[in-house]
Amino acid sequence: MVDWTEKHRPSSLAELRGNDKARDALREWADTWADHREAVVLHGSPGVGKTSAAHALAGDEGWPTIELNASDSRTKDVIERVAGEAAKSGTLTAGGSGRRLVVLDEADNLHGNVDRGGTRAITSLVKEADQPVILIANEFYEMSNGLRSACQDIEFRDVGKRSIVPVLRDLCRQEDIEFEDAALDRIAEMNSGDLRGAVKDLQALAEGRESIAAEDVVTGERDRTKGVFDYLDTVIKEAGAQEALEASYDVDETPDDLINWIEDNVPKDYEGEELAVAYEFLANADRWLGRVRETQNYTFWRYAGDNMTAGVAAARRKPKGGWTRYGPPSYWSKLGRTSGTRDTRDHVARQVAEENGVSMSTARREVMPHLAVMTHHCKNRELTVAMAARYDLEETHVSFITGSGEDTNKVRSIVEDAQALREELAVEHGGGAFEGGSTDGETPEEAGADDEETVDEDAEDGDADADTDESVSQASLDGGASSGEGDAEADGEAAEADDDPAEDEQQSGLSDFT
Repeated sequence: MVDWTEKHRPSSLAELRGNDKARDALREWADTWADHREAVVLHGSPGVGKTSAAHALAGDEGWPTIELNASDSRTKDVIERVAGEAAKSGTLTAGGSGRRLVVLDEADNLHGNVDRGGTRAITSLVKEADQPVILIANEFYEMSNGLRSACQDIEFRDVGKRSIVPVLRDLCRQEDIEFEDAALDRIAEMNSGDLRGAVKDLQALAEGRESIAAEDVVTGERDRTKGVFDYLDTVIKEAGAQEALEASYDVDETPDDLINWIEDNVPKDYEGEELAVAYEFLANADRWLGRVRETQNYTFWRYAGDNMTAGVAAARRKPKGGWTRYGPPSYWSKLGRTSGTRDTRDHVARQVAEENGVSMSTARREVMPHLAVMTHHCKNRELTVAMAARYDLEETHVSFITGSGEDTNKVRSIVEDAQALREELAVEHGGGAFEGGSTDGETPEEAGADDEETVDEDAEDGDADADTDESVSQASLDGGASSGEGDAEADGEAAEADDDPAEDEQQSGLSDFT
């Protein structure tokens, strides 16, 4: 059976249901593109019509489309060769000459080795394109700051039940399916704003039937995580202890983050005794989270969750009503004063996670703090070069980890040496950026001769011992900071007199996160 979401995809923006403001904004973007020549990001929850709107616009304007999505290899070369050619010169044969529309789906899903260089290439593309470009994303803030700032943005909101039901009714009529209104109401309600999900459910229900009755619809919750703002209303204003605990299972937040959300927002509705009791439960939750961090025993999360959810709900002494302006935890402001800082943090964490085979959370909380200690102000230069080489870091990233100025000659030279080291090891197939050994195919004897020639230069650079330098191994960054901290402190003492005193007053950008 043909997928109804494709078979009945709107061919014109006029056929798009729901999101009228977003639809009109998209049409205005297209009509005025020649004046501003900017790309646009369509962002919102899955299934609300973003991709359909892009193709409907192309149909209205008579623009051929060239599309890249997450199933394609979106490396720098691919993007520049395919989308770049289409956007800049318009020389591809599809559609002949004239304007064409470049559509990049899942623009918030650019990461990893598969998409290496893709984000930069797309950022260059949207800045230089001579053709309209539409980016589509579920999470707008998962895109890089440079990419977001280079585009206009249009938000697509969840499609309401009142807009979903007429679509389902039209589909039934086009497919000659008899229906009860109550059945369509149930499908729309069950999908909670996801138009595409509602269409898929209708098709699955209609298969092999000539009519649909209300009792044919098996109601149930679609697997959609509960928004944290909705949950704050639940735990602080509405739910009892058991309900608040059970509702927390559907919130896409770790206990470490959820406790910060609740702690910062509970004073907006609680006061007096109930606030004191709520904070007592939050303090208990924080103790359990501390035990998790200390022992790595994640079964303790259960007790933390009990206190921060059921406990806070049980602390409520009187009904709460009205609307409250909840906001992100103030603690998060310490995680980066600007979105650019958070982007830098996440980029480094992603590099560390991919290289070490750990999660992003582990990279941020466990590995990066060790890196910051071991490479503080780049005093252990050998280790800092090794780190930059292994994780393919640029000047911004090295500055963030070490706390050194991004524009300093020291950081610049470290990045240059790291790049040279990566290229050298790539030629040798040596297996890792932190492994020692001879270079350029030299024999051990030739390498030894070179070492003798450079010993005087090493002494001038303040290297204490060749054996110490060679001991910088891959394990020193993989395993922890016990040896790395000692090296960093020793090198820091040796180099203290040569460093800029003002720089010592700086902190690593990572210190905001730890």
